[in-house]
Amino acid sequence: MSAPTVPGPVPAAELPEVPGLAGLLEEVRLRLAAEGAEPTPGRVAAALRAQGRLLGDSAVLSIVGALRSELVGAGPLQPLLAAPGTTDVLVNGPDEVWVDRGQGLERAPVRFPDAAAIRRLAQRLAAAAGRRLDDARPWADVRLPDGTRMHAVLPPVVVGSPCLSLRVVRPRAFSLAELTAAGTVPPGGERLLRAVLAARLSFLISGGTGSGKSTLLSTLLGLVDPAERIVLVEDSAELRPSHRHVVRLETRPANQEGVGRVALRDLVRQALRMRPDRLVVGECRGAEVTDLLAALNTGHEGGCGTLHANAAADVPARLEALGSTAGLSRAALHSQLAAALCAVIHLGRDRATGQRRIAEIHVFERDGGGLVHTVRAAGWSPDGFRPGPGWGRLAELCAGRGESAS
Repeated sequence: MSAPTVPGPVPAAELPEVPGLAGLLEEVRLRLAAEGAEPTPGRVAAALRAQGRLLGDSAVLSIVGALRSELVGAGPLQPLLAAPGTTDVLVNGPDEVWVDRGQGLERAPVRFPDAAAIRRLAQRLAAAAGRRLDDARPWADVRLPDGTRMHAVLPPVVVGSPCLSLRVVRPRAFSLAELTAAGTVPPGGERLLRAVLAARLSFLISGGTGSGKSTLLSTLLGLVDPAERIVLVEDSAELRPSHRHVVRLETRPANQEGVGRVALRDLVRQALRMRPDRLVVGECRGAEVTDLLAALNTGHEGGCGTLHANAAADVPARLEALGSTAGLSRAALHSQLAAALCAVIHLGRDRATGQRRIAEIHVFERDGGGLVHTVRAAGWSPDGFRPGPGWGRLAELCAGRGESAS
């Protein structure tokens, strides 16, 4: 007789109706952990007999699947993470699991037995990434071995159940054609974006959380001349450009003794010594913005990065706030900004459909008082980019580098 097939992860909603199932699962899990044994059907059946419980074959196999959910991958969340199109999976409680497949959040048919099961999963995933997650350190922001980014918070910092936020990182970047087909880039917009890159204009991609900043940046970096060397600096490695010459630097948190931390600003400085043709900061969120601006003012053309902002027009104010954390005055910040950056590509999400798209492109201009503001050069429309007041300036910047934005 052939051995029974070992099932994969089983959603809690599909587990058999067994009295005291949650406690039984925990007892079996602890027994197998003490023995260092895999949850095979035979070992689970033996553990159940040791507990004085006799169950049918289907119930045993279901329990095997439930235990594998706790021990392998992201447990019951793994099918959601592996599904094509998934960008985010959020867990707010045992019966509150949400998934974003690119069209906004929707309730997922996944349930946890209780809050303790969520806590165990969060701690196991954090441990797999070499991080601590417990009452003394009740949150963790880690990159899992498969590239997925996980943020977890435990009570009492979060009220009620532990919360998980998982961001899926695609193994490859989208092509510009794919983004156009998805509606992120308007029809005919590919030519303008290629002109910006070919002209080696320095730019930022702005937008809110989950608007697709990293996705678009990965795609654009794949269009960079293959002969150029790209050096990426990221807090958590998310960019996956389809380019043959990429060097990736990633920050490191302090260890349990509070030493060994490597900050984003440290990596920007190191990247400048690595002969980059394109210096890329995955996300400007602190004092490192001053080092990036300084680099772009010293011959490092074509640099880029992402920035959280509500609108392209808010970018100068956001940079002011970040520059102040490094002690840079407003006048000094604007002086560097005027010479360092050329454009802002702002992404937004349609409130009705959740679709991500390039809302507008702005250029930087300096006023009579020496302060920098942005001017709308192009806006999204179903028929293609619609020119704005700054279109002539953008065309001039591209033409000055031998490219055409028209």
